[in-house]
Amino acid sequence: MTSATSFDASLLAFLKPDELAELDLLIASDPTPWRPLSGPQTMAYESLADIIGYGGAAGGGKTDLACGKALTAHRKSMILRRIGTELTGVVDRLEELIGNKVGYNGQSNIWRLPNRQIEFGAVPNAGDERKYQGRPHDLLVFDEATNFLAAQVRFLLGWLRTTVVGQRCQALLTFNPPTSSEGRWVIEFFAPWLDAKFPNPAQPGELRFAASLPADAVNPNGRDLWVDDGRPFVMVDGHPFYEFNAADYNPDDIIRPLSRTFIPSRITDNPYLMGTGYMSQLQALPEPLRSQMLKGDFNAGIEDNPWQVIPTAWVEAAQSRWVRPVKLEPMDSLGVDVARGGRDQTIIARRHGMWFDTALVYPGTATPDGPTVAGLTIAAKRDDAVIHLDVIGVGSSPYDFLNEAGQQILGVNVSESATCLDKSGRLRFKNLRSQLWWQMREALDPANNTGICLPPDSRLLADLCAPTWKLSGSTIYVASREEIIDSIGRSPDFGSAYILALIDTPKHRNMPGARKSASRDYDPYA
Repeated sequence: MTSATSFDASLLAFLKPDELAELDLLIASDPTPWRPLSGPQTMAYESLADIIGYGGAAGGGKTDLACGKALTAHRKSMILRRIGTELTGVVDRLEELIGNKVGYNGQSNIWRLPNRQIEFGAVPNAGDERKYQGRPHDLLVFDEATNFLAAQVRFLLGWLRTTVVGQRCQALLTFNPPTSSEGRWVIEFFAPWLDAKFPNPAQPGELRFAASLPADAVNPNGRDLWVDDGRPFVMVDGHPFYEFNAADYNPDDIIRPLSRTFIPSRITDNPYLMGTGYMSQLQALPEPLRSQMLKGDFNAGIEDNPWQVIPTAWVEAAQSRWVRPVKLEPMDSLGVDVARGGRDQTIIARRHGMWFDTALVYPGTATPDGPTVAGLTIAAKRDDAVIHLDVIGVGSSPYDFLNEAGQQILGVNVSESATCLDKSGRLRFKNLRSQLWWQMREALDPANNTGICLPPDSRLLADLCAPTWKLSGSTIYVASREEIIDSIGRSPDFGSAYILALIDTPKHRNMPGARKSASRDYDPYA
C-alpha cells in the first residue's frame, strides 16, 4: 500500500505529524493509489499530447504508466498487445494496484470499475484490428508497439474518441527500440525524436503536430505530414490550405492534425528496479541488444530476418548513392504495378541505366480502368523505353490498350515458370516472381558492383525488405504477394514496380528486324 512515507521527502518535510496522518488517510481511501514516478513517467502522465510515445529502454515503467493512466485519468480504456497471452502481465499488475480482481471478466476481457472500464485486446493477424471497429475509447494503449503492424495502429487510432464532455482522449504507445525491420515504422511515426535524419529534431516531451493523410491518396497505410500547429486544413495541389470555408468541403476532406510527443525512459528512471539484479541482466546482454535495452539506442543494429530476400543495408546503400543527375541517361525501362482496388495504388517506376527515378504514384480511385493506366504510362515514357507491366488480374486491360497503341510492352505474369538460374548458375527458381525478386537482390549485392541507385523513399525501402525466401533442394521460393500482405499488412506495390523496371528488355530500335508490337520472342529476364 502506498503511504505518505513513500512520497518525496523534500515535500514531506513541510508537513506536521497530524497533516502526515491525514495524507495517509486520504491515500488509504483512494481505490487506485497509483502515482507516477517523478521524472519521465510523470512527464508522460501529465502530457497534453494526443499521441504519446514512451519508453525506449527496458525497465522504464512502461506497463505501469499504461495501467496508471487507465486507473486514474480515463473512463474507457483499451490496452492492446499483439498476442493475447502477453496481456497476462498487464492484468496481474492491475490486480496488484487495485488489490483484488473484483469487476474483471476473463471471458469478455473487460474490467469494470466505478466510473471506469478497461478492455483488453489483441490483434495477432493483419486485419484483426477491424473487430474493434466502431468501439470508441478515450485511452488506447499499444503496449510494446513495435510488435504491431503500422496499419493496425493507424486504423485503431481512428476510434480514439469520447462523448463525455471534458474527457481527454489519448493514445499511449510504449516500446523499446525495434529489434527487427518490421518494427521500424515507429521511427518514422515519431520521426522528430527518433529519426537522426529528421531536419528539425524535437526535445523529449515537446509537442509536435502531424496530420495523417488518407491511406488511398499516398500510401496504403497512410502517411504523416508534419505541420506547425493543430489548425485544420484541406489539401490543395498537394499542399495544406488553411484559409478554407468548411461549408465548401465534405467533412471527410478536412484534415485535423493531432499532437504527438515522445518521452524516453530507462531503468535508471525507475527506483523500484535499481536495487534489483535487473540492471546487471541488461548490462550482460550482447550488443546491439545491450544498447537497445539499456540505453534506448534506436540507431543500434536492427537485425534482418535471416531469410529476408534483400538485406536492409544493401537497399540503404543504394539509396544513399541516389543523386539526381544534371543530365539523365536515356530511359530504358518502366515498371508498372496496377492497383488491384481498395487501398492499393498504381505505381510507375522508371529506370535510366542503373539509376531509378522517384516513383509516380496514383491511388486506385485515380486509375479505375485500362485506358487511364495506359495514358499515364505513355505520359511517363521517354526515349523508347520498354514498358514492363504486371498482367495478373487488372493488369490485363491496360496491357491490351498499350499493345493496341503500338507501345513496346512486355506483359509479366509472375506466376509463370522461371527462365534462368541465379547468378551462380547453381540455383533454380520456383516461379518468375521468385526470379525477379532474386535478380533485384543480385543487383543490390555490393559484391556485384552494379552501381544501382534507388530513390530514398521509406516506402520503397520497406517493400524491398519485406519478402522472405526459402530453399527446397536447389530451388528458391520467394514469398507470394498474399504472404507478404499477411505478414506486413499491406501490398508491396513499390517493390513490385521497381523489380519490373529492373527487367532489361532490348528496345525495338536496337533489334534489327524485330516486330513493333508486344515482344514475346526473346527472354528479357535472362
